Amino acid sequence: MSKKEKKKEVPKYDRVGVENVMKRRFFVVPAFEIYNGVAGLYDYGPTGCALKNHIEQFWREHFILEENLLEISGTCLTPEIVLKTSGHVDKFTDYAVKDVKTSQYFRADKLIKEWVEKEKKKKKVKPERIAELDELANKCDNFEEKDIDEAIEKYKIKCPDTGNDLTKSFKFNLMFETQIGPTGGFRGFLRPETAQGHFVNFKHLLDFNNNRLPFGSASIGLGFRNEIAPRSGLLRVREFTMAEIEFFVDPEKKQHKKFSLMADMKLPLWSAENQLNNKGIETEITLKEAVEKKIIDNETLGYFLGKTYLFLIGIGIRKDGIRFRQHTPKEMAHYASDCWDAEIETSYGWVECAGHADRTCYDLSHHSKSSGVDLVAARPLKEAKVIKGVRMIPNKGSIFKKYKDEKEKAKKLCEKLDKVNDEEKENFMKEYETNGKIEVELDGEKFVLEKEKNEIKMERFEQNVHEEKFFPSVIEPSFGIGRIVYCVMEHCFKVREKDARRTYFDFPPVVAPYKASILPLIENDEFFKFIEPIRKVLVQNGISYKIDAVDSIGRRYARTDEIGVPFGITIDDITLKDNTVTLREIDTMKQIRVPINDVGTIIKNVCNRLEKWEDIVKRYPAFEQAKKDDKEEKDENEEKK
Repeated sequence: MSKKEKKKEVPKYDRVGVENVMKRRFFVVPAFEIYNGVAGLYDYGPTGCALKNHIEQFWREHFILEENLLEISGTCLTPEIVLKTSGHVDKFTDYAVKDVKTSQYFRADKLIKEWVEKEKKKKKVKPERIAELDELANKCDNFEEKDIDEAIEKYKIKCPDTGNDLTKSFKFNLMFETQIGPTGGFRGFLRPETAQGHFVNFKHLLDFNNNRLPFGSASIGLGFRNEIAPRSGLLRVREFTMAEIEFFVDPEKKQHKKFSLMADMKLPLWSAENQLNNKGIETEITLKEAVEKKIIDNETLGYFLGKTYLFLIGIGIRKDGIRFRQHTPKEMAHYASDCWDAEIETSYGWVECAGHADRTCYDLSHHSKSSGVDLVAARPLKEAKVIKGVRMIPNKGSIFKKYKDEKEKAKKLCEKLDKVNDEEKENFMKEYETNGKIEVELDGEKFVLEKEKNEIKMERFEQNVHEEKFFPSVIEPSFGIGRIVYCVMEHCFKVREKDARRTYFDFPPVVAPYKASILPLIENDEFFKFIEPIRKVLVQNGISYKIDAVDSIGRRYARTDEIGVPFGITIDDITLKDNTVTLREIDTMKQIRVPINDVGTIIKNVCNRLEKWEDIVKRYPAFEQAKKDDKEEKDENEEKK
């Protein structure tokens, strides 16, 4: 290798290298590729699917199992009324701009950020110019239409593909609309989040948890967002897997019983205040101090920030590639009082991969009002108190008899009366006491129900109560699994020392697509007969594997390294004599000699983080042939060059 080659730096995050392996080894490919594909849609191959599944399983163990969460699975099709109530129909939007000539769409904030990155890479850019550009990029998430238009005009930002002028910015709703049923009259959407399925099932969840708070529910499922201009591979797609937690708490008691486990943890926190004042990330403040100073709103939110940090490290994300960024006031979602994004550094810059929001009681209170169903919990009172209310008792038999020729209207009227809230009952009661009847408006038409005709009965009541009802607040950690999969691949992508052509993924064994490869040293029936007993040992221990018997052993090591298989099991001449095999670890390339019956337990223990490879190496003899195999592997790679 020449001196010039030695000086060549390996990029911190090698997008080109990762994406080459992703496609060539069928981790992920564009969907419908033979038809030129569709932007923002991707298919996972065997390796990608296995990696994604193992990350999801680790998430389940780290959150659902450890936190005793209730897992549910909801439908992807969602009626309009649900998303109208949640605010998504009106507010789930991004700002877009278009090329004035080609009408090509761009998401405005991403367009500005991409322009900033290109400007910073130009030659001889002055420090003050870089500072100005960084400030623009940091603040553009908070921009309204006016701010976007002013920035595009001030910096003369053009369409990146054509150089044409751009239109004024406008709002674009990100939901996929559809019709449910054959008539076309029942409007619905593909869900943009799994969260609403938790809220509409809150009564069932609370009952299942014996009416006790706090508790959490969780789900892993598909979400859909009609992204304006998906460009960055798995980082911006239109169909994606989400893993979400809805943790229900008493709004007056947002402490977490396990917060002490995370209290002394120091996370890289970028507060809203620091962002707006163009200040950096705080790394020397503990979660306890951040909660006490109200940088983080409450203990439960802080606890899940700590859990997420440990999760990301556990699946292979580098510690120096994680930060937690707080949403600024203008950026905050319509339902949230505080929100922190876990962002991961990639070749694309910092990417949001998990959001942590305090959704307050917004969702439950709005769904309760809209549906007429009380989505509430109760807390005991120190002393009983008297409450006053109004009881409404519609005579549904009389109502259906009165409107016998309009049964559908009668049905809707009865349904509306069942959903009348306390405030509306009080207004109806005043009318009832004055006139002996009430007037109900439905679909623009007025219906009169009279006391004398026994169509409606209303009465005031007083009641002693020993508990008070309230709408729980919701703390929501929400994870984009596809984004996390891509970030793990960039963070775990490595190049062998002194050989830039040999790449591998050092995935933590717990999430590696295949845990082991079975490699007969040569194509020989005497060697092949050992494949089945080894395979059985692996299956009995729940270990996924890949059999590779083609080409030299060096090339097969390189092939399995390339897809991140942590352990290679080689059948050789010694196996025929004593039923032992060599076990090779991907990162160190160290090989040890182990009995076939021990292989499954060793790999399972390392994958389950019960033992470390360094400790296992001390218990078993090193394989003396290993150095020769490594030399052959190196020679074969030299031949490729």
